[in-house]
Amino acid sequence: MSNSGDSETTTPMAIVIGHGGFSEGLVSAVDQICGMAGRLVSLSMVGLTPETIEESIRAELARTGARVIFTDLPAGSGTLAARRIVKDDPGVVLVSGVNLATLLDFVFNSGATPTEAARSAAERGKASLIVVERS
Repeated sequence: MSNSGDSETTTPMAIVIGHGGFSEGLVSAVDQICGMAGRLVSLSMVGLTPETIEESIRAELARTGARVIFTDLPAGSGTLAARRIVKDDPGVVLVSGVNLATLLDFVFNSGATPTEAARSAAERGKASLIVVERS
């Protein structure tokens, strides 16, 4: 991971949670593309129960000060846990259906509030989906 000495680039701004190695892969790709993976914390659900997923997310939010949670599936265990957290803490924002374009937009949106950055990232992620077919 690159570190330019700028403390902001190493301050986690969001937690990325997903099934298997999904979150680690996305964070690794962000690092390879722009070196800004220090703004993200990956959290895998491998071996976790619904209760320990929620506990793990809460612990990472407390440890890092992150205010945004990205999850892979809208109805997945990570999202359900994150929704409970958002219900308890209105300062936390959840974006589900994360993809690489979403995270890249988020890490580059450092001047925005967490909510603004999350909204922008979600729009960029949706806009990045395309269908190419032979007519």
